[in-house]
Amino acid sequence: QVRLEESGGGLVQTGGSLRLSCTASGLTVSRYAMGWFRQAPGKERQLIASKSWDGRRAYYADSVKGRFTISRDNASNVAYLQMNNLTPEDTAVYFCAAEKNAYGLGYNARMFTSWGQGTQVTVAS
Repeated sequence: QVRLEESGGGLVQTGGSLRLSCTASGLTVSRYAMGWFRQAPGKERQLIASKSWDGRRAYYADSVKGRFTISRDNASNVAYLQMNNLTPEDTAVYFCAAEKNAYGLGYNARMFTSWGQGTQVTVAS
C-alpha cells in the first residue's frame, strides 16, 4: 500500500522560504515520477512541479518557475519542494503525489493517482 506523508508546511512572511518533504512508503521514489500540487481556497488542485522517474526532466508551473525546486533523495525515499520568495498568492494546501505507473515523465496531472494528506502553507503579507 502506497503512503505519502507531507511535512514542512506552516506560516511564513512574504519573501520567506519553506521546504516541504514527502516521505514515501510502499513505493520507491526513484522509480516513479513525483509531483507537488496545491489547492487554494475556491480553486482547483493544480500541478505546480514534477520530476520524471529518472530525474532528468522537471516541470514547473509558470507561477512558481524560478522560485520553487523539486528534488528527491532516493536513499531516504523522500521528495522535496524548496519554495523561495514566497508571496501570499502561494497560500494553499500542498499535496505530494506519485504517478500510477513506474517510469513516467510526470507531465500529465491525470497520471498522478497516489496522494498525501496535504500540508498547509500560509504566506502572510
